[in-house]
Amino acid sequence: MKILVVDDERDIQALFEQRFRKEIRNGEMEFEFAFSGEEALVYLNNPEHEAVLILSDINMPGMSGLELLRQIKHKFEAPPPPAPVVMMVTAYGDSENYNQAISLGADDFLTKPIDFNLLKEKLKNKA
Repeated sequence: MKILVVDDERDIQALFEQRFRKEIRNGEMEFEFAFSGEEALVYLNNPEHEAVLILSDINMPGMSGLELLRQIKHKFEAPPPPAPVVMMVTAYGDSENYNQAISLGADDFLTKPIDFNLLKEKLKNKA
């Protein structure tokens, strides 16, 4: 399963590669990283991208994760290609962000700091 992680914090890449080292080595999961909403759209607009799941931060400079979610759900609302699963991540577990993400079509919602054991379970259930 190819996963696109979208977060403006660049150290997230090393963290994911460390926490998912076994799954990456076994070929169960493959990660791509975008460090802004705009960069994620460039990746997703490539017709050859293979991401089936997007894990996006909400609070980013420039395009927020919620605007990215809005654009993803608008563009991929009808197959083909099938719409990717979108999980939103935020440091703020407030109901306003949660409600807005769900109303825009988010498939799941996680709070930071990420519980990687919970995330692994959720990803395995989506596979």
